[in-house]
Formats: sequence, C-alpha cells, structure tokens
Amino acid sequence: MANVGLQFQASAGDADPQSRPLLLLGQLHHLHRVPWSHVRGKLQPRVTEELWQAALSTLNPNPTDSCPLYLNYATVAALPSRVSRHNSPSAAHFITRLVRTCLPPGTHRCILLCLSVLQMVCERADAFASACALARAFPLFTHRSGASRRTEKKTVTVEFFLVGQDNGPVEVSTLQCLANATEGVRLAARIVDTPCNEMNTDSFLEEIKKVGKDLGIAPTIIRDEELKTRGFGGIYGVGKAAVHPPALAILSHTPDGATQTIAWAITSGEHPLTNGSFLGSVDAQTTMPGMKRDCGGAAAILGAFRAAIKQGFKDNLHAVFCLAENSVGPNATRPDDIHLLYSGKTVEINNTDAEGRLVLADGVSYACKDLGADIILDMATLTGAQGIATGKYHAAVLTNSAEWEAACVKAGRKCGDLVHPLVYCPELHFSEFTSAVADMKNSVADRDNSPSSCAGLFIASHIGFDWPGVWVHVDIAAPVHAGERATGFGVALLLALFGRASEDPLLNLVSPLGCEVDAQEEDAERDSKRRRLV
Repeated sequence: MANVGLQFQASAGDADPQSRPLLLLGQLHHLHRVPWSHVRGKLQPRVTEELWQAALSTLNPNPTDSCPLYLNYATVAALPSRVSRHNSPSAAHFITRLVRTCLPPGTHRCILLCLSVLQMVCERADAFASACALARAFPLFTHRSGASRRTEKKTVTVEFFLVGQDNGPVEVSTLQCLANATEGVRLAARIVDTPCNEMNTDSFLEEIKKVGKDLGIAPTIIRDEELKTRGFGGIYGVGKAAVHPPALAILSHTPDGATQTIAWAITSGEHPLTNGSFLGSVDAQTTMPGMKRDCGGAAAILGAFRAAIKQGFKDNLHAVFCLAENSVGPNATRPDDIHLLYSGKTVEINNTDAEGRLVLADGVSYACKDLGADIILDMATLTGAQGIATGKYHAAVLTNSAEWEAACVKAGRKCGDLVHPLVYCPELHFSEFTSAVADMKNSVADRDNSPSSCAGLFIASHIGFDWPGVWVHVDIAAPVHAGERATGFGVALLLALFGRASEDPLLNLVSPLGCEVDAQEEDAERDSKRRRLV
C-alpha cells in the first residue's frame, strides 16, 4: 500500500473492470438508488444490469456484506444500514475494513463511494468522513524488502456518487479539500508507523520544517539548553538524557482579519530506545513495543495544521510541538526529583513514565502566556487507561467547556474520529497529585480514581482551572492505531472541530459549532431514519 496514490475525481470515467478493477461501496439503501446508467460504463461488458440487480438483492449487511460481480475485478460492498448514536453515520471504520478486504488488486483501480472508482455512494455530509476512512486503508510507511523492488506507482481513483437532498455534483473545491485532508491523515500515520531509530526529535523537526516550507511558514524552535535557560523544565527534564536533544517547535499562521487565537499543543515523547529513567519507572518488556506511537498527537496536529492552512484557515492558529525522548542515562530524571515548569509551578516526580503531561504542561503554558491563545487544545497519547475508559475506537475528551465537550462528540461523529467525554471535576480529582514538598506530583495516588481524567487535569492546572479561555484535552492513546498500523487519528477530528474557521464549504458543513449547522444535522438524521423505516 505504500506506493499507492489516492486521486479524488468528480467522475472516474468508464473502463472495462478487467483493465481497471472496481469496488462499489455504500449503505444498501444508498446503493439501490444508484441508476444503472451511472455504473454501466464502469462494469460493462463484464457485468449486465440483471447481474447488478441480482447482486444488490443478495446483499444482507450484518454489519457489512460484499458480493463479487466479475471474478475479483469488480465487487459491490454494503456498509451497515444503521449505526448507534455513539458511532459515525458514515460508518467510517467499516469503510476502512471493506476497502482493505474487498478492493481488487491492480495498478489502476477505482472506488465508487455511494455515498457515493473506488466508487462510493453516500450523502454529502458523509463524504469527508468517508474519504478520511479510505486514507487509513493505504498506509505510506513500509520497510519490507519487496516493496523497494516494486517501482510501479499504483493509483486508486475515488469517485463519490451523492444521494439525498444535497446530491449535486462534487465540486472541485470539495475534491481539493478531500485530497488535503487525506494527505494529512496519511502523513500522520506515516510518522507514527516510523520506528524510533528513524523518527527521533531531529527527524520530527525536519518533518515540521518540510510542512512549514510547503506553507511558507518558518518554525520557531527552542532547543536543548535554551529550554532550560528559558524555564521549560518539563520538556527539558524529560528529554535531557537523550542523544537527540528535546525541543519546542511552533508553526504559526496569523492571517489578516483574524478574530481569535487558537493553539494546538501536542507531545511527542517516550519515543526512543527505552522509556523511564535511571532507577525509574521503566516500562516492562511487554509494554515497550509500540511506544513509537507516543508521537501520535504531534503527528496528527502536524497533518491537520497542513490541511487546515491549505484550506484557508481564517483565524490565528499555532501548532506547538513539545518534542522529547524519555531516555535512560546518567542525566535522566529520577523519582523524587523536582522540576520547575514554565507555568512557574513545581512538580515532584513520582512516576518517570508519566512524562507526556510534563512536556504538555510547558506547551499549554507557552500557548497561554506567550501566544495569548483564546482556545487551547492539547492532543496526546497520554494514558493507557484511556482505552479502558472510552475503548479502542473513541478518543477521550476532557474540557472546561460543556459546549466544546458536545462539539467534540459531534465533530467525531461527523468526521469518523470518534470521541467520548471524560469526567471533568477538578475539585474532586486534582487532590490525587498532592505533594508535601512541591506544588504537585506528576502521577496520581490512586490509579482507580479516573486516571485519564486526572492526567488531563494535571495539564490544565498549568494554565489554571479559573482560566477564562477554552481548554480541550484529547487523549488518543488507543485509537491512534488499529492492530500494528497507525490510523492517522486526530487529523479529521481537528479539521471538523474547527471547520467554521475555514474558508472551505465542506469543512463548514462538517463543523459542529453553529446553531444552524446543528439544526441541519438533526433534520438530516430524522430524514435518514424515516427513509430506513420506509
């Protein structure tokens, strides 16, 4: 899949499926609304109208189903007919699975999404989530020896067939938005899939510089001893023993006419040879594999920042990257050490494996004090407990704003990056960090007391629980990967959540912020339920 290019086209044109294999994909009631005249040129002479109708009649999704139309060159696949209220109406996770299992082999392939070759059939509002789901099926990173010998570039052309009320043709601007979003998803997944011997703080900074160059933005970089001098005790303390020095990097987009300042802060830590510190809380042998994914939050925000700026972000947007490798060495942080963080607060270290919150605390403090952010969102693979709290598919959100909590959940359903709230109750939970000798400890006293919520509250405490702005914490530890592959989780969520700040009509459509958008969503859901009952 590493040498596969994705192309989104308004029309993929006609072709014999034996020369250009085809997958047609959508919910069954959407597939039945596709006229034969639309798919005839993509299926003939191998598939007749009678065979097409017979295939549709045999589909019985539970939750999915597929039927070959012509050998392994043409397949029609059905998504779940309905989903629960905590899932995405697009059935995004099932799109990824079906594409992986049903897409025919070949150098040039087509997907027709009925939403809407792959050809996909769907409603317009589901196009964004469906495209991002497709991207997850085509990871870019591989070091398999056979891959280097295959020089031919494979192409998957994606066409959307839109049904429902807003079923006009797919505009060029929409296709460009889908291309930028899926590039962001695949970029994030590639970074997360890359092993630690290649993706260290030096190489992550190079990724940031590449994106900056592409957007015409020069990053601000504070590194190594300068971090210590300027008071970034969290980032410096975590990464000071590593071969590759820690860094704080900022990409800033400040357009004319901006009305608010938004900061996305993320951590890329715990990445290296090992984790923990001298005499410290080192992860066990069975939990160390997969720690390369601890850069998942940073990778997601890099991919989302690139796509957001390309699609015309209207407000000030700062991506704050807190990069540190939590390594063993003579200079490593030890249990009982006390660090002075950028917020001015002191932290007693009682768990050297709880390092992500230390670097993020510096990041959100910088966003508040130096960038003057009105909205601060931090995203990280922060706690293993997140997967227990909200599961493998839903990220966990913790925020000081009920409105933004609801917006995150709605954005997740609209884009396929699912989210579910954690308990926000600092007056009951923050006492878990009580220290006799510092302002706080960095890990909880009781691991059975909502540890994912507590970890987020540690970060919030460094801007203050009475801070008047909006603070959102998203823990993506579990959904950042599916099996042994990265998902690029978080890119679609950020683009959807902040879609109202974009000039792009599709991102405006999937944004949950704004009363008129919420009303449209509720009307669309009611109409969809009526159609299914009929």
